[in-house]
Amino acid sequence: MGRVVAVAPPEAIFAESAERRRVRSVPLAHLSVELGHLYFEDFLTGPDTLLRHFRTVAPWAAAARGIAAADLGRRTPRISTCFLIDDYFGPTTPPTEIIPPLLAAAEEAGLRIDYLAREAACANADGAPLARLVEERIVADPPPRTTGGRPTLAETGWLSNGQRSPSVRSAAAMDTAPAWAPPVQNAANRHSVFVDVELWSRAGNGRAEERLWSCAFLASVWQLLRLGMLRHGGEVVATPQEWSGALPERWDELPAVIRLNPQAAPFTAYRSLSILPRRFLTTEHAVRTILEQVAPEDAVVDQVIDRARGEGLDLDREPGGRIDYVFTG
Repeated sequence: MGRVVAVAPPEAIFAESAERRRVRSVPLAHLSVELGHLYFEDFLTGPDTLLRHFRTVAPWAAAARGIAAADLGRRTPRISTCFLIDDYFGPTTPPTEIIPPLLAAAEEAGLRIDYLAREAACANADGAPLARLVEERIVADPPPRTTGGRPTLAETGWLSNGQRSPSVRSAAAMDTAPAWAPPVQNAANRHSVFVDVELWSRAGNGRAEERLWSCAFLASVWQLLRLGMLRHGGEVVATPQEWSGALPERWDELPAVIRLNPQAAPFTAYRSLSILPRRFLTTEHAVRTILEQVAPEDAVVDQVIDRARGEGLDLDREPGGRIDYVFTG
């Protein structure tokens, strides 16, 4: 059985304010590049699928490094790579059968995965309920002329970026049936692109409070983790850890984020780039809709913005303004 070795963030400091609690800082790379996010059924199709994936990703990853270097001028960019494994929705294949061929395929394609993360950790990591923490930071964007008759997000688990189409019910005798109306996006640019996102459903285990978080919501947590936007009581969450020795048979015996490359730039970064198969486009559209309504702690945002300014970088205050994508075939 292997053992976990904690990696101390070399740049971690405490930031203090007369009006805010102490918030732990995190080390920051310039860019976090996600080299993929595959489902377990993708792994079951064999190593050729993984190799094709990474060969498709490799030129985009190289281009990202070149662009980052050009943006920084004479400075050498700090860039880390990561890969997210879906271990949340009931995996049946152990880490011993997934991780070695994954790393081998990436290496054969000329790529190195610096950090390997578990999607289940986006729900709970090291005793911190990350999904709940993000849900608590959602500031719903109510459409104009909202009456309050619609159940809240906390009751339904659904979030939208505008006004839903009214439900049409059978009218009682002598009543006029309500007319249909189209959904409308808040702040639409000429025409609406309305999105309705399911954040969670009931887990179905008899416990009403237990939630099964959606892929889109867990991916939102994942993006915030990579941008260093999450804290629990002011402390850093899901700190990358090194793993030595044999891999376990159970995913929950692995750290939330494993540091595979001891010389890697920090896991958290000012900006993130996700290079994903095209089928993830719908999910990531939902992610951006969610993040538009998530308000990270001001102290955390200020901390990152100030750090960036100290390096001569101008960052968008909104997390969504620091996330880029490449969708491949």
